[in-house]
Amino acid sequence: MHFISGDANKPPSTCVYWYGMTPSQTISISQVAELLAHSGYDFAEQSSGVLRVRDIHSGVAFQAALQGNVLYFTVHLMTLSAGDVTAGLMRKMLSGNNGISTSSFRLYDAEGGKVLVTLNNFCTLQDMGPEDHDDVLSCASFLMADVVAARDLLQPAVAA
Repeated sequence: MHFISGDANKPPSTCVYWYGMTPSQTISISQVAELLAHSGYDFAEQSSGVLRVRDIHSGVAFQAALQGNVLYFTVHLMTLSAGDVTAGLMRKMLSGNNGISTSSFRLYDAEGGKVLVTLNNFCTLQDMGPEDHDDVLSCASFLMADVVAARDLLQPAVAA
């Protein structure tokens, strides 16, 4: 990404081009959105620092939230009644052999005695250079793979 400093009304020879980010610059959610858009994702900004992202190939939607230099990805997998969250289901979710390689489950209380089950991943960004681009796209890709494993893991437990 090119950042230009100088007077835009003067000839280009008076402009200074910066590659990457200087320490005084911050990472913005718009930089993340642009990267995701060029990599097969649709997005809409939900609020400041938060995107609603959809993988155009699978249709899976997730939220991307930037807090400081940490980018959090969250997929809402399902909503269950609180009584359906059993010890057996929790064991499946917490097992080291459950097929979820990089993401983690979270449970959130919801209205009406319901529980939201989410799958989460994150990456720490430095300067939105090539390494960060790889980190963001890898994190999103890992989340998509983990979503498939999580749904396979949870669907039989919920149907029982």
